[in-house]
Amino acid sequence: MGDSEGKRQKAKVKRQKDGNGVSLSNFCLLTFAFCLLPLSSQTFSQRGFLETDLTLYPQAAPNDSGHAVNSWLLRYEPAWKPTSWLKWQASFDARTDTHRQVDRDWHFDLSDRGLRQPPFSVRRLTAQMHQGRWTVELGKQFVRWGKADILNPTDRFAPRDYINVVDNDFLAVTGARVTYEMPSDTIDIVFVPIFTPSRSPLLDQRWVVPPVGVPIAEGSASFPGGTQQGVRWNHLGRGYEASLSFFDGYNNLPLISYTIDFTAGRVLLSPYYARIRTYGADAALPLHWFTVKSEAAYFSSQTPGEDEYFEYVVQLERIKGEWSFVGGYAGEYVTVHRTTLDFAPDRGLTKAVLGRAGYTIDATRSVAFELAERQNGAGTWARAEYSQTFGAHWRATAGVSWIRGNTDDFLGQYRRNSHLSLALRYSF
Repeated sequence: MGDSEGKRQKAKVKRQKDGNGVSLSNFCLLTFAFCLLPLSSQTFSQRGFLETDLTLYPQAAPNDSGHAVNSWLLRYEPAWKPTSWLKWQASFDARTDTHRQVDRDWHFDLSDRGLRQPPFSVRRLTAQMHQGRWTVELGKQFVRWGKADILNPTDRFAPRDYINVVDNDFLAVTGARVTYEMPSDTIDIVFVPIFTPSRSPLLDQRWVVPPVGVPIAEGSASFPGGTQQGVRWNHLGRGYEASLSFFDGYNNLPLISYTIDFTAGRVLLSPYYARIRTYGADAALPLHWFTVKSEAAYFSSQTPGEDEYFEYVVQLERIKGEWSFVGGYAGEYVTVHRTTLDFAPDRGLTKAVLGRAGYTIDATRSVAFELAERQNGAGTWARAEYSQTFGAHWRATAGVSWIRGNTDDFLGQYRRNSHLSLALRYSF
C-alpha cells in the first residue's frame, strides 16, 4: 500500500473512531427517506440555496500569501409534519473552496469536530414534539440563549465556525431540549451528551498570527467526554422581560497546550477544553425612545489554565422608520487569572463599544453597518454591507471589512485582514 493510500485509510479509521463520519449508505437512505415524504404527506416542505462567495484581501499575511478565497455552498432543508404534535426538520450542506478551508478527504460529517469544514455534513437533524405547554426537541439542533444582540455571555450551547474570525456561523449541538411554557414564564432545560467545539482558524492561514521565527503545527486535540446540561427560566412581566440561567459543561472555545517537536524543529499546539459553570441573567426593558437590554454571566472553573471572570453587555436598541439601531458596551472583570494561551473571540470583543445599524431602502435593497471599537483604541473592526434581491430567487451582497489596531490586541492583530466580500445566492 502506497503512502497516500495509507494516509487515506488512517484518516478514515480516525473519523470512525471519533464519530466524525456518517456512512455513505446511511446518509443516502436518510436523504432518500426525506425525498419520499411528499408521497405520504401534504405537510412536507423543502427549501435551500446555492451560494458562491468571493473574499478579496488587499494585503498578504505573514503565513498566507493568498489574496482571494472563493467558496461554494449548497444547503438543502426539508421538513415534515406528519401530525399536529410532531415535526421533523433537517439541513444538509455540501461545500468546497479554493483555499483548502474545506476538507479534501470527501466524507459525510455529523460531529463538526474536524479542523477544516466538511465537504458534506448534516447541519441539523431534529424531531420536535409539542403537546399542550410542553415542547421536546431531540437531535442535532441550534440552542440560543440570551437577549442581547451584539454579544451573548449566557449563550453556552452555541459553538461557532471561526475559520474566518469576523464572518462566522453557528454550529448545532446534539442533545435534548425540553421547554415548558406558562402564560408569563418559560422553563428551558437542555442536555447535551456529545461535545461540539467551536472550529478554530487554521494555523497555516491568515486568521492565525504566528509568533515570529517559531514554526508551529497542529497537535492532537483532546475532546472531553462528559455531558453538558443547563436550565433557563424566563419571566415576562408587565413592561419588562428577564431571565436567569445556569450552565454546567465545557467551554466550546479552546485552551491551548504546546509541546516541542525536536525532530521537526517546531512547536505543536494542541487544543483542550475547560470544564466550566456559568451563572447568567439577562433582561429587556422597553422605554419610550429605545429598548434597554442587558446580559451578564459569571464563569467559574477548576480546570488549570482557565480564567474565572464576569462578562456583561449593556445595549440600547431603537427602530425608527426604515432604520434600526443597536449600540452598547461589552465589559469583563477577571477574578482569577490562569490563562497562558487560548483562543477566545467572545472575550476579545469585551472592553469595547459595539454597534450595528441597518436601513431598508425598499423591498429589494438594504444596507447594514457594524462596528467594534476597543475602549483604549487598540483595535477597530468596521463593516459595511449592501444587499439586493433580483426576482424571486436571486440575491447579491457586497461588503467591506476594515480592521486596524495594535499587534497585541485581539482585533488589531488581524490588521492585514481587511477585505472585500462578494456573494451571489440562488434560493429555491
